[in-house]
Amino acid sequence: MSKLDRRVKIALLSILSNTTLIVFKVIAGILSGSVSIISEAIHSGMDLVASLVAFFSVRQSAKPADRDHPFGHGKIENISGIVEGLLIFVAAAMIIIEALKKIQEPAEIDKAAIAIAVMLVSSLVNLAVSRKLYKVSQEEDSMALEADALHLKTDVYTSLGVGVGIILMKITGLFILDSIVAMLVALLIIKEAWELTKNAFGYLLDVKLSDEEEAEIEKVIKQHNHQFKDYHKLKTRKSGNMKHIDFHITVDPNLTVLETHEIIGQLKKDMNDKFKNTRVNIHIDPYKGEEV
Repeated sequence: MSKLDRRVKIALLSILSNTTLIVFKVIAGILSGSVSIISEAIHSGMDLVASLVAFFSVRQSAKPADRDHPFGHGKIENISGIVEGLLIFVAAAMIIIEALKKIQEPAEIDKAAIAIAVMLVSSLVNLAVSRKLYKVSQEEDSMALEADALHLKTDVYTSLGVGVGIILMKITGLFILDSIVAMLVALLIIKEAWELTKNAFGYLLDVKLSDEEEAEIEKVIKQHNHQFKDYHKLKTRKSGNMKHIDFHITVDPNLTVLETHEIIGQLKKDMNDKFKNTRVNIHIDPYKGEEV
């Protein structure tokens, strides 16, 4: 199975699970009259849209470079991360509005057992799917799938929170707890949206790779320091799942083109062996004695 097939299939799994959970949550919300369950259905609705965005982005980002996009289409995944983050903000706003309306007219929840069962099943399904999504996202270095996994992971906690809220409401008789739990869910969603959007913007603005990754890059370079005088101007960035590494090396000017080419080739090979989905650009500077 190709990488694209794997990423597309896991994105389809997310779409299927979200669609199924929306149906069950809407039914449970209507039967029970619980605003917190309706808020969960809204959240899952936004997750479904996010899953569709992830599905589209992993397909498009895998397209090879072309005349108009010589560096490939990887940043489509970063754009999708921003879109998904904005969708989460919208979902949170909708939940808060509905909860505020319900606070003014709190009502007892009917068929609480059904509502609690749906929330429990939702948590278990989202836990399984989010773990699978996250595993594939790390193996394929896919921001779109990682964002989708983050959505579903949040759903695990929010669904459990709603279920606990309903139980507490039945025990205490405080119907306002339903709306309070819904707003707590919204606040958790807002935090998720902020983190996701911030990370996505960072990659669009060509933020460097992490300090740990750059340290590993320098470690690979230093393994070859007997072949050149020094290295400098190390620059890194990420586009989609593709890491871009750019640096200069200073070499003996008496080396032949073939010898210099072999040094560059070995550096690129070792860098690609160390990091998945990496493009390396190495610039050659001639050594000029004291001037480097």
